[in-house]
Amino acid sequence: MDNVMLARSLFGSSMAFHIIFATLGVGIPFMIVIAEILYQVKKDKDYAMLAKRWTKGLAILLGVAIPSGTLVGVMLSLLWPGFMEIVGQVIALPFQIEIWAFFLEALFMSIYVYAADRLPAAVRILSVVFVAIGSSMSAVLITDAHAWMNTPSGFRLENGQVVDVHPWAAVFNPSLATTAMHVLLSAYMTGAFAVASVAAMKLLKRPHSERERAYHYKSLFLSLFIGGIISLITALSGHETAQMLHAHQPEKLAAAEGLFETQAYAPLSIGGVVDKETRSIKGAIEIPWALSFLAGNRFDTIVKGLNDFPEEEWPPLFVHTLFNLMVGIGMLLILVSVFTVGFRILAKRPYPRWLLYSLLFAGPLSMVGIETGWVFSCTGRQPWTIYHIQKTASAATQAQHLGSLFVLFLGLYAFLLIVTAVVMFYYFKRHPVTFEPVEGRSGEGRSL
Repeated sequence: MDNVMLARSLFGSSMAFHIIFATLGVGIPFMIVIAEILYQVKKDKDYAMLAKRWTKGLAILLGVAIPSGTLVGVMLSLLWPGFMEIVGQVIALPFQIEIWAFFLEALFMSIYVYAADRLPAAVRILSVVFVAIGSSMSAVLITDAHAWMNTPSGFRLENGQVVDVHPWAAVFNPSLATTAMHVLLSAYMTGAFAVASVAAMKLLKRPHSERERAYHYKSLFLSLFIGGIISLITALSGHETAQMLHAHQPEKLAAAEGLFETQAYAPLSIGGVVDKETRSIKGAIEIPWALSFLAGNRFDTIVKGLNDFPEEEWPPLFVHTLFNLMVGIGMLLILVSVFTVGFRILAKRPYPRWLLYSLLFAGPLSMVGIETGWVFSCTGRQPWTIYHIQKTASAATQAQHLGSLFVLFLGLYAFLLIVTAVVMFYYFKRHPVTFEPVEGRSGEGRSL
């Protein structure tokens, strides 16, 4: 691999690793807020126990998310000096504000973990709400820089020099609202489905008491209910994203759908393989007129094809597969959550084991959807680092021996994944769910 590809591979693998923990670090606080509110409304201590146990898991995940995020920041400077030269002058504000968002999250996380049982109900909820706000703000602010790379604004480049800088115009770039909303929703969805997978795994284990089964059923139903709702909203947000791409990155939209000819009444292509030689897509299922509707809410919307752009500026055509995988996973999770919640409400009986086994894959699948979405978004911008401003080759470092660093960090990330899983497993094995029989109450966990 050449130096540019090695830099992309090293940074991409670092981001892929960090995104696992960052996404759960946004989604799980959202679930904790909901569980806390349900506890205060229903006075069912099972929900308080769920919130506290999820908080313990969140603390373990943050132990990896924080240093891995710091590592990504360092790699930005080391691997992409040409990019950072522009970033430092134009879009540094989100990175600076993100420090305060992290401070907010850390402060109220400490209050919630160590003082929740001694706080009034309103203050207890408020503390965990601020944890969720802090984590969501961090996600939005970091996503802001990514959105700016796709739709750069707030400056001009003249003779290689940055001029006429307007930092707030850069912050509120054209794709910020759409991109940030989609990132937040997908993180909330992933947090919910991750909880659902854990609850399904617990229900598959035998034997355990009916009391414990009821506890895990509450966790499963709540997470699937929230995950299903958020999945539907995420799908609508995806429609907004398609319109943003149509307006600001038409070649990315064309590559995502394997569309070569500019046309009205453009079809939506599901599956298939894009053939660069024949400039066509083979084996796809086409939905007539659907792409035009997604792009402009009208069937006669004209969608630009790849043939309207220089071939050297085409994104890699495999982004079509990434896009289909992301959308397919999202639709599958919607169907699974709707079916499972409906089964519980209408059948009013325990889930069959085959259904619980299928739910084990909900969390991992949602994470795969997150990863493919990020790869699609970044790869679909190629060959640009800053869209139509700076090419990736101009932004990358010229330092040597990146290949050995790439292998070293892959080993490090694999090690940290294993350690995190082992710590999580042994912590909750040593601190199982236990209940105190209290008359008239749902029960209270002695051990968190």
